[in-house]
Amino acid sequence: MSNITIGIVHNVPCAEKDYGAIASEDVLTQVDIIDRTLKNLGYGTRQIPFTKNIEALCNILREEKIDLIFNLCETVDEDARLAGHPAALFELLNIPFSGSPSLAIMMTTDKIMTKRLLSGKGIRTPGYLLYDGSGYFNSSSLKLPVILKPRYEDASVGIGQESVIEKENDLKDYLWRMYSQFGEIIVEEYVNGREFNVSVFGYPSPRIMPIAEIDFSKFPERLHRIVGYKAKWDEDSFEYKNTQRLFDFDIEKSLLMEMERVSLQCFNYFSLRDYGRIDMRVDNQKRIYVIEINANPCLSPDAGFPASLAYGDINYSSMLQSFVQYMNCRVKNEHTKSCFKRPKEGIENYRRGGQLYGKGNKGCHGGSRPVL
Repeated sequence: MSNITIGIVHNVPCAEKDYGAIASEDVLTQVDIIDRTLKNLGYGTRQIPFTKNIEALCNILREEKIDLIFNLCETVDEDARLAGHPAALFELLNIPFSGSPSLAIMMTTDKIMTKRLLSGKGIRTPGYLLYDGSGYFNSSSLKLPVILKPRYEDASVGIGQESVIEKENDLKDYLWRMYSQFGEIIVEEYVNGREFNVSVFGYPSPRIMPIAEIDFSKFPERLHRIVGYKAKWDEDSFEYKNTQRLFDFDIEKSLLMEMERVSLQCFNYFSLRDYGRIDMRVDNQKRIYVIEINANPCLSPDAGFPASLAYGDINYSSMLQSFVQYMNCRVKNEHTKSCFKRPKEGIENYRRGGQLYGKGNKGCHGGSRPVL
């Protein structure tokens, strides 16, 4: 039995059963399976909801003597714009936590910021405009069809078949309806082609895991080939039942290698850490478009990231053990010179810049296949 106590810190799901509630509640599935798996590995665990009552949270971390944190905070009070703030707090407290640092989460949660940085780096992403609620909107610079996405939401919240607009006359009305529900909206050129999910895993050296292609082969012509909210969350829907992941698919080796290169470039450029997933589409001319960067993708057992690792012979238990190793590695950096020495003052010591505490674990590794 390890003497390490791991706090599983998570956002509080939406109390109202509105649109997006299923995605919001999924965090509890992750909390449950991670809690049980870590206990089976011999670690002590505490489930800790994250709210805006920061003083109460700090008291819990101190009283429970939390050594490491699994960061499962996707929002704060259902506000996706605050997704990076929990990580920022853990950084201030100097407690090692899983996943990406706060800045990486903030940059990738904001789709506009993501696109601007991608464009600045010369990484291809679909053309876009931002609708901020003003009465005037000129979309003439974009090629139809376009797809509408909330600026800050993830998990395909707000995205459905109706989000793909083929006619200029239909754009204005639907744009306003989406804005009324979600706030600022990205109007993005729709890339008709194949869709791939590239999982990246490992610290300090990230590796590309088996790439998945989304199989749209059973979609009729009337349906756009997108992974919308129904495809991710509505188990009774046609889209959910017919968007399977394929790990064995036909593709040119040169294109596969380019997808791996671009994915690792995105991972490093946005300072992702431990794990991430890069979603991309490839058009008929074999051009790669990055459509989303997921800093801390879902860890539910049936989600895309664990599925990729499982295909690469890394089971769920091994994945979580690797996360613990990655966190342990970080306590040995230059900011934590008295590695894993438990201070009597606990969290109060963190507030004064004290050192980390816990018990070390030799070696940091992850992934099954090096990037080419």
